[in-house]
Amino acid sequence: MSSDQDHLKETDTEARFEFKKEERSSFQAEKGLTEETIRVISEDKGEPEWMLKRRLRALEHFQEMPMPTDWPGQPDLSEVDVNEIIPYIRPDVEARESVDDWTDLPDDIKDTFDKLGIPEAEKNALSGVGAQYESEVVYQNMQERWEDKGVIFCNMDEALREHEDIVREHFMTKCVPPSDNKFAALHGAIWSGGSFVYVPEDTTVEMPVQAYFRMNSEGMGQFEHTLIIAEENSEVHYIEGCSAPKYSAFNLHSGGVEVFVGEGAHVQYSTVQNWSKNTYNLNTKRALVESDGRMEWISGSMGSKATMLYPATILKGRGASDNHITIAFAGEGQDIDTGAKVYHNAPDTKSTIESKSIAKDGGRTNYRGLVHIADGASNSSTSVECDALMFDNESTSDTMPYMEINESTVDVAHEATVGKIGDEDVFYLQSRGLDDDDAKQMIVSGFIEPITEELPIEYAVELNRLVELEMEGSLG
Repeated sequence: MSSDQDHLKETDTEARFEFKKEERSSFQAEKGLTEETIRVISEDKGEPEWMLKRRLRALEHFQEMPMPTDWPGQPDLSEVDVNEIIPYIRPDVEARESVDDWTDLPDDIKDTFDKLGIPEAEKNALSGVGAQYESEVVYQNMQERWEDKGVIFCNMDEALREHEDIVREHFMTKCVPPSDNKFAALHGAIWSGGSFVYVPEDTTVEMPVQAYFRMNSEGMGQFEHTLIIAEENSEVHYIEGCSAPKYSAFNLHSGGVEVFVGEGAHVQYSTVQNWSKNTYNLNTKRALVESDGRMEWISGSMGSKATMLYPATILKGRGASDNHITIAFAGEGQDIDTGAKVYHNAPDTKSTIESKSIAKDGGRTNYRGLVHIADGASNSSTSVECDALMFDNESTSDTMPYMEINESTVDVAHEATVGKIGDEDVFYLQSRGLDDDDAKQMIVSGFIEPITEELPIEYAVELNRLVELEMEGSLG
């Protein structure tokens, strides 16, 4: 990486996310969602007939389902009009396959990810990395030592060609069916790109793998699909980053994530999302966990105009466990609605949910969660902790927990706190030589530390810097 890019990477996080590139594509679908559009996308990708049928079935679900408008306190989705969204843009890359040599990318796409620090992170901290630009993965690479152990990390289009039986078995069948909700159906109809991760039995991938998703074009939708399969007694950490520059027209992100955690396996899924303030972020993420398996979700969400994000875990087998850690930041004009869902469907299962939210300049944050303990899931335990920090009297924070407990021999705990940055705390830090802004940033950094300490150091630093920029009002 050049010295100029090194300097940018180290000192100017705002510039790293807010730059824009001239729009260039080799194929672009028409606006809106029709059967013809779906057939064109599927044909352009060269998909098998069964995938086209699944897309069309998902379209039927989407058309039958009403837009969710009756949830108490939900974000305003009235501006979301699928007919105004460009659902599929294939970037102007000569090869239809993603490349595995960074130098083979076109200069403008390469420069985009250089500025985001992707190749540098790959060299320093990752087992593998994938980069998606608009609707397609343009770069994918996995270290040879993991490939030799049978680990697969590729884009979803390649997985559909090279590992069709595995994809056909798992893709939106058991984990996230299109009938789950309107945006899951939308995703199933026009998904494109995303990551496929397969870890064989008794294999531990010691360094994280990462995918980065970038929307560059105005008025587009990005619908990547991530499918992770961790076989018995395996372990993997998957990191996802997302960003988009600000445009006058709204953008829509509606990704799908399906995670299968085998017996005794451990999957950690971390995401740091920094969308622009005109992006609606409406994802569906879910994990199925077998006996003694462990699932961890770590999410940082900021930047979007509205976010509705509730990763869900179904604990299927005895002794399975789940841990959710979330941070949400809302500034002026932003409504960040996040939370978690956990279903205890077996005995001796355990879940913990920790939610941290920050609101300023009239922004709104909300924790919306569900914990369900089924009849027969004896000796299960769950703990939910929601902490909100507000900068001013105009900002709001709500907590909407919902618990369905159908078993008597369980432990259930819920705690929620709301606080405002106190003048005494700021004054104390100012007396130690900090100015007002630095004092508040230190308080916020301490508030979110339980989340940042769970991330690799490069991403913890990035998350802290993004929060600082949100506090300054610099992004979007």
